[in-house]
Amino acid sequence: MSPTTLVVRHVVFEDLGLLREVLTERGYGIRYLEAGQDEITAEELLAADLVVVLGGPIGVGDADRYPFLAPEIAAITARVEANRPTLGVCLGAQLMAAAMGVAVAPTGRVEIGFSPLTLTEAGAGSVLEGLRDVPVLHWHGDQFEIPAGADRLAETPGFPNQAFAAGPNLLGLQFHLEVDPQMVETWLIANAYELAMHDLDPRVIRADALELAPRLTDAARGVVGAWLDGLARS
Repeated sequence: MSPTTLVVRHVVFEDLGLLREVLTERGYGIRYLEAGQDEITAEELLAADLVVVLGGPIGVGDADRYPFLAPEIAAITARVEANRPTLGVCLGAQLMAAAMGVAVAPTGRVEIGFSPLTLTEAGAGSVLEGLRDVPVLHWHGDQFEIPAGADRLAETPGFPNQAFAAGPNLLGLQFHLEVDPQMVETWLIANAYELAMHDLDPRVIRADALELAPRLTDAARGVVGAWLDGLARS
């Protein structure tokens, strides 16, 4: 049987993007669970060979207003406690961090647009090594603490915790490596109010996406491919 990827999606336009082709090339079947609509249970997440938890415009602290978050975190907790291969992106990484027992909180500022990461010593020797000097898409205001036993892999000037890894199986990315630069217009439309609120010019993000598309596509494939290789070896 082909290995299975279960993808938890919070908003339709934040999908696997560039990661889909990497997974399908390696024989993974892909199925989406729509958060807030589909039931997300520990049993279902544990049954998948790989789980990817994607981003969204809500936060870990919003569970009282978005009650599906509590059972989702509980299901992710079962997954990470079993050390089953799990990738979290932005909100997904924050949910993983919460499931691993550390704080996730608003910072009072936002980081939106393309900018490079600074890799830590651990990050330079990790699957993120191909992101050195490659601007990636940031779109967040909350930040996670680094879970106990995990390595902090990357930082930016305003956000010191951009990525963590706990062994080969658990990887959390605050930034959006998955976004296909050719599809960034959807993000600009969906987040028009937020961009205006923070006086951010969509024309700058659009131009950066077009310029960086080849590098970002190669980088995303390299990072995810290296992570999947590590899963295979483990």
